[in-house]
Amino acid sequence: MKTIFSVLLASVLTIQLSLAQVKWAVDPAHTNARFEVKHLGIAFVDGEFTKLEGSAETASDNNFDNAKVAFSIDVNSIDTRVEMRDNHLRSDDFFNVEKFPKMTLTNAVLTKGAQGKFVLTGDLTIRDVTKKVTFDVVQNNGIIIDPWGGTRAGFTATTTINRFDYNINYADKLPTGVFAVAPEIKITVNTEVVKK
Repeated sequence: MKTIFSVLLASVLTIQLSLAQVKWAVDPAHTNARFEVKHLGIAFVDGEFTKLEGSAETASDNNFDNAKVAFSIDVNSIDTRVEMRDNHLRSDDFFNVEKFPKMTLTNAVLTKGAQGKFVLTGDLTIRDVTKKVTFDVVQNNGIIIDPWGGTRAGFTATTTINRFDYNINYADKLPTGVFAVAPEIKITVNTEVVKK
């Protein structure tokens, strides 16, 4: 009887350990969400959101395959280094921050791809629209112990979206028919996560 009980206890402990999740928090001081868009068909304007938070959960502390990822961005923190442009981007022509103050990535899973790269697929919500989006992700130099004893990992994620898909419908055009602000937006997220 003791043997059966021991085997059952060992099985339960093994199952619990295999289901344990390692939690990671995004370090906002070393993370940025950047964007780039073509202007007048001849140049690019870039900017970033300076306030964000995020998290990841992994099955172990040394492997991010199948990690669950979530991000939330304060859209009001948009910064293109030009106040008048930032205010226009906050208006209903673009993000309408009064009505839609947050941009989120939810239900996102990071899966290992070819040659050590990853793919992140999740639900991106901007304004009142949620769409599935896929990021190409590179893990930067593995997992390290920082000078203060913390465990960290760094990633760079990139994707391109069409802003019209998210009801960002500002559509002024030049006489040639070229959009003043192109529909395609390149997004780059550089992030450091710290094990909790």
